[in-house]
Amino acid sequence: MLDSAGAASPDAAEDAALDALRALVRIPTVSRRQAEDVEEGVFERFHTELRTRFPLLHEHLELTRVGSAGLLFRWAGLSNNGAHRPVVLMAHQDVVPVEPGDPWQHDPFGAELVDGYVWGRGTLDDKGPLVAVCAAVESLLAAGFTPAQDVWLFFGCDEEVSGGSALAAVEELRRRGVEPWFVLDEGGAVASGVVPGIAVPLAVIGVAEKGVTNVELRVEGRGGHASVPARLGPTARLARAVTRIDAIKHPGYVPDATVEFFRRLTPYAPVIVRPLVKHAGRLRPLLASVLGRLGPEVSSMTRTTAVATTLSGSPALNVVATAAVAGVNVRVMVGDSVDDVLMRMRRAVADDQVTFEVVDHNEPCPLSPIDDDAFRLLETTVGTVFPEAVTVPYIMMAATDSRHFTPICPRIYRFAPLRMSKDQRAAIHSYDERVGVKDFHDGVTWYRRLLQNLA
Repeated sequence: MLDSAGAASPDAAEDAALDALRALVRIPTVSRRQAEDVEEGVFERFHTELRTRFPLLHEHLELTRVGSAGLLFRWAGLSNNGAHRPVVLMAHQDVVPVEPGDPWQHDPFGAELVDGYVWGRGTLDDKGPLVAVCAAVESLLAAGFTPAQDVWLFFGCDEEVSGGSALAAVEELRRRGVEPWFVLDEGGAVASGVVPGIAVPLAVIGVAEKGVTNVELRVEGRGGHASVPARLGPTARLARAVTRIDAIKHPGYVPDATVEFFRRLTPYAPVIVRPLVKHAGRLRPLLASVLGRLGPEVSSMTRTTAVATTLSGSPALNVVATAAVAGVNVRVMVGDSVDDVLMRMRRAVADDQVTFEVVDHNEPCPLSPIDDDAFRLLETTVGTVFPEAVTVPYIMMAATDSRHFTPICPRIYRFAPLRMSKDQRAAIHSYDERVGVKDFHDGVTWYRRLLQNLA
């Protein structure tokens, strides 16, 4: 249905956006560390579907392919100042694999519409935001809108495996002399149940993210028959090392962003803890100690984490391993460093027969400004679309493609404008990932308002 100006009616536009999301979720764009393991042609199928669903975007925006399958669009702003303060909006096309045996209630690539939700891998991470951005741009183009400044859309293809498409996008922007005013990527959300005792939903905007480091622990030995095992063989020695790493109490840090996070929550906090929250800046050690006891989601906001994620040993039940290997994923807190964390791990393990190999490492990202026009623009837009939420900055625990943009932009923000319950957040990279239909439509509205508010 068209309105009097020739644009699709709001209901028709919403239906089209929802249909686009479902169509794109059905395409299993699973990224793999080895390029030959990626399903042949899957990203081309995604691109074709994206072009079909959003024809105006592809007609009016300039497209550059970056990396193996990354998409970088430029939407030219008003001619007099369009390139003055360009903005980059990001999302990624790829998703993590579905583990065999995970108890999904609905087909993870079926995009089924059940109980007011679209179910499927990528609905939250990160096809929901990607489609919401595209739908917002499509609707504005249909209305004849031109943004006040250049808007770049970057949709990476290998974020989940820390691939190179984001680096290629940065190099393309650098080649063109583009210095973004701010970059907005996935990260926080309009989240409920984040802090115990805080009933209001929080629009959490990441202003930094932890560094990501992966370490491989290895123990080698003679091996042999399992009927005559030697004491403390490779698997037992490795298990002891993993347990010791798990027991490390990494120091707590409460950077300025975390202080501001709690300062903004003061009116909503239980009376008994308001003095601590209100004066968080002067009570950082005490606050770090308290937060460390409030469960993994809150505790991880204040300290480095290290967890064994992969294990390998003997290929048979009756064979003692000649080599046992554990992969440890480390998220380095702002204020901490990779070298200090490795030193702690080695001291805790205290075993020369356990070797450490750093597979890759990244230091924490610098803090983006909070008392700044760009952050205030995001906050104002949140207040318009999600008036029930309190906007707060935070340190993001996960890694995003946006970390690669820090050399060309001092304002990197991480926020997906979708409501997410605690159960929904737990479903990311797990099973039963789903997005609420109304929440998805509100996400489209949020991006549209953001683009309209650029000045």
